[in-house]
Order: sequence, then structure tokens, then C-alpha cells
Amino acid sequence: MTKTGGNRYGTHRAIEPKGSLPQPAWKLDNSVDEIWDNELLIDVETLNVDAASFRQISEQADGDPQKIGEIILETVAKRGKQHNPVTGSGGMLIGTVAEIGTALQGKRDLAVGDRIATMVSLSLTPLNIEEIIAVHPATCQVDVRAKAVLFESGIYAKLPADMPDKLALAVLDVAGAPAQTAKIVHPGQTVLIIGAGGKSGLLCLHEAKKRAGITGKVLALCRSEGAAARVQESGLADAILRGDAKDAMGVLKLVEEATDGQLADVTINCVDIPATEMTSILATKDGGMVYFFSMATSFTAAALGAEGIGKDVTMLIGNGYTKDHSEIAINTLRENSILREMFSKLYA
Repeated sequence: MTKTGGNRYGTHRAIEPKGSLPQPAWKLDNSVDEIWDNELLIDVETLNVDAASFRQISEQADGDPQKIGEIILETVAKRGKQHNPVTGSGGMLIGTVAEIGTALQGKRDLAVGDRIATMVSLSLTPLNIEEIIAVHPATCQVDVRAKAVLFESGIYAKLPADMPDKLALAVLDVAGAPAQTAKIVHPGQTVLIIGAGGKSGLLCLHEAKKRAGITGKVLALCRSEGAAARVQESGLADAILRGDAKDAMGVLKLVEEATDGQLADVTINCVDIPATEMTSILATKDGGMVYFFSMATSFTAAALGAEGIGKDVTMLIGNGYTKDHSEIAINTLRENSILREMFSKLYA
């Protein structure tokens, strides 16, 4: 018999502390033999572990794919979810709807057999892994045989019919970044994207260029030759700056030179490494905005650092959700054939 009376936010699955919200909870109930009436059960095919988390796991495993898989299995066994205990972050997944709780039937545009991507973090998603089939370090994706639960409040996106699943997964994993960029960038602004050659950075470049328009200016900060080459190929940056995102003073000099000392109106931080907060803040003019999409960000360091240098900037937490974010992100590849081809080679 289906369980009834579950909380829409999933507190009924929290084991430790009992009754807490599932994201901050240390451990969730990941049993899948019987779901609650306000849950979806998903047959999971692929996990897309967030970049900061995957980097940490890979370093812990010395880059060994088998050990990476073992660490993920250990985390899920202990916590009932893929919630990295070091970075605090998760990722997302794609799979097929296996069961719809009775309380949700007829209330969603969804049917058993539909293929979806969950648009909430793995750090709050009950997950039960039967087997890890393959680990793909280049894309942070892990093929699995598993089941997961989506709560009543959980958001999802149906996988688009016009692109391969893993390509869609790669884009939807960072859907908040280009969608937030579309909201915060305005015509005529100077925009700096830190980590511009990565997945989220390239999508943000497209939206920044589109929204800033011909009177705006888009600067791309890249560390590696490969990242710079991807940005160059995209044709989306007015200037490519080569520098280390952890070198705050070095990057400040580059941005001053590129803007005649005016600095950026909007800075978007997409890197997956820590200690880049002050670089973002210093590169932004007083009255500007810094969007920290990276889950490696220390918001304590950002807040106290800005105070310490007397910089008056608005700082936006990298909320992975904003209205229509999945549609905006997917549409980026529909609009930009160069990015679509690039992403297809990398992720599909």
C-alpha cells in the first residue's frame, strides 16, 4: 500500500536529523520498494556530478575511474544521496519515470515512461545505486543502474527530442548559469566571465553577448590554452584574458587594461575551484554585480573580503533555479550552432 502524508518538501525522508529538510540533512531514507503518494520514482541512467564535487572526488581517487565510482557508492551508502561531504554539493540526473505517486497523478504533465532530467540537486535527492556501469571523467558523468525519488516540490525537465540525452544533461546541469545571466546583463554593460571556457562559462558567454548587445563588451577569463581556444572558436568574447582566477591582483590588472580602468559592470564566476572570490569582487566596479555560480565559492570569504577592501557590489548566490531556466539553457544550443557542435563533441 502506498505511504500517505508525506511532506511536499521531502522532510519525511530525513533520517538525520529527523524531520529536517533533505538538502541540509546528513542522511536520507533512500528505500525505493515503496514510495510515498506525493513522490516520483525514477529509473536512473546517468548522474551528472557537479564540477566542484567531481574534481574533489577525482583528486581523492588519484584520477582512477574505478576509485571514483567506489567513493560515490560509499557516499550514497552512508547518506542515502550523492551529497559530497567535502564540497557540500551534488549534481543532477537523467532517467525514466517509473512510478507516479497517487497524490500526483493527473496533476502534472508527466506519464510513466517519460524521460526527464531532475532540476534539483543530488544533494537532496534520495538515491539507491545498484551498480555503477561507467565513469566518464572528461564530462563528470557517471552511468548507473539506480533508482531515485523526486519530491512533490522537485522540478524537472522533459528531455528534448532534438538532441542526445547526454548533451541535454550537460546543459541542464548548469541551466541556472545562462538563465541568470540573461536576467542580470543589460544592454551596454561590460561583462566579465571567469572560467569562460568551461561548460557553464560558454553558455554564459552566449547570453552575455546577446544581452549586452553591440554597445556592450564581453570579457572572457581563461587559464588554459584549451579553454581560450574554445572561447576563440565560439566568437563570443570581445577580449580573451589569460590568467589564474586565484590571482586576484593579476586578474585585476588584466581587467583594468581591457576596460581602461572602468572594470566590469557584471562579473560571473563559473570556475570550479576555491579562492576566487576576491578576484571576482576586485574586477567589478562599485555599484556592479558579482554572480557566483560556482559551488566552490565561500560566501563568507566573499562577504568579508568585499567589506575588507571597501567594495560596494551586489553579490548573487548561484541559485541553480530561476524561472524558465531549463528552456533558456537548451535554447542556447538551438540558437548557437557553434556551441552545439562544440558541446556535442565534448558531451554527446
